[in-house]
Amino acid sequence: MIQVEREGLILNYRLGRKTQNSKTCLIKVLDECPSGSKQMIGWKVGWPADDPKVFGKIVGFHGRKGTLRVKFKKGVPGQALNSRVKILK
Repeated sequence: MIQVEREGLILNYRLGRKTQNSKTCLIKVLDECPSGSKQMIGWKVGWPADDPKVFGKIVGFHGRKGTLRVKFKKGVPGQALNSRVKILK
């Protein structure tokens, strides 16, 4: 079985008017068209991209431009914002 790997970028936490959920992040997949990110629901995500320590799962879309919602098992720290993640099938 071939392991499919891609890279993404953590944009921000999922935000509300008065709340911030550090376990749910918004990511953008690099080098992928917005319609191609639809097949990635259910894939695993690891942060940081070099040596993943915090893992999560892609659970859905956010908007219409290919941004994805990722639910991490543990919350990611603030240093993770605007950093790369590894996306595994």
